[in-house]
Amino acid sequence: MKQFPAEFADLLTPKGTALLAGRHAQAGALVNPRCRFLALDGLIDPLRARAAASLLDKALLPHLREMAQPIPPETIWEETQNYAERLPKVMRQRTTYLDNPRSAGFKAAESIGLIAMLRSASYRAFAGALAGRALKRKYGLQAIAYATGDYAGPHTDHHPEDPEAAKGYLDVHLSFATAAVRDQYLVYAKAGHFTEMVEVTRSGLVTAYRLPFWHYTTPLRAKPRQDEAARRWVLLGTFLFQDQGAR
Repeated sequence: MKQFPAEFADLLTPKGTALLAGRHAQAGALVNPRCRFLALDGLIDPLRARAAASLLDKALLPHLREMAQPIPPETIWEETQNYAERLPKVMRQRTTYLDNPRSAGFKAAESIGLIAMLRSASYRAFAGALAGRALKRKYGLQAIAYATGDYAGPHTDHHPEDPEAAKGYLDVHLSFATAAVRDQYLVYAKAGHFTEMVEVTRSGLVTAYRLPFWHYTTPLRAKPRQDEAARRWVLLGTFLFQDQGAR
């Protein structure tokens, strides 16, 4: 694959097309306030998903910036009371935001048709089908690459300072993994405990988050002797709800 299709719908399997049309069993599941996370397999054609990972490696990887936020040492050595730890969001990954037409990442993504696909009517409609509610027209885009050992620590993605996002919003992740990846897991909280875990390196996996809630991503592990080639790409869309009253 040398280019992404102009319409996101062209990546979908019959199951994916059914979700786009609202006929899939999980369509609109995130309307339920007790449902915060979905992981849906079989919606994107697996061969095209592998080809997408290869294309992103070739065209976009050189234009990502490293985002490394290690655990601050003061979380231990400035602590004055037992069990009073406060862990900020820590992570290691490479990323680029796809909203600035002047950036090198945007231009590289545009040259392979990625911007057009992620701005297509079918992509936005797909997000709306997952959400089960009306979404605002403007939305954010980001590309993330996890290499061997890359992770994201426990966090909520809560934005209380932003009136449009303070009461909840939607993230949609499209995962495209290279064949060298062994595994990586998304762990999330249910009823106040980190009890739920999903393997997220199946290439073409679609995950949807009704944020905010507690979750983290484990370090990516490569297959033996394939550390350099192991990578999971995440194409991330962030959508605001038209109705800002519901959490």
